[in-house]
Amino acid sequence: VHVVESGGGLVQPGESLTLTCAGSGGDNLDGYAVGWFRQIPGKEREGVACLSSIDSVTYVANSVKGRFTMSRNGPSNTIFLQMNNLRTEDTAGYYCAVARRGYTRNSGDYDYWGQGTQVTVFS
Repeated sequence: VHVVESGGGLVQPGESLTLTCAGSGGDNLDGYAVGWFRQIPGKEREGVACLSSIDSVTYVANSVKGRFTMSRNGPSNTIFLQMNNLRTEDTAGYYCAVARRGYTRNSGDYDYWGQGTQVTVFS
């Protein structure tokens, strides 16, 4: 399975971005748990949001709760991360990953990763 992220960019605090994760080459993401993670060079990877394979369970990190929303559009085989009210501390590389298991928040359990998209929030 191959996934590709898009939607990153350079924004100011308080602005919004929508990240997109899509299966590439016709890869279907149905039945996979999906997670968004972020990482700053030199720091540990942080789980941002996770969605179970049947979309019954959603996790959102406390650091982004109330500002970020994760969703899946099955027909378009696309996962979204809507990021509102962005802060400078949200600056990071954002990565989409999929897992064969039904649900997990552990990055080590994810089987396939995208190349990432950079989000930079500057004041």
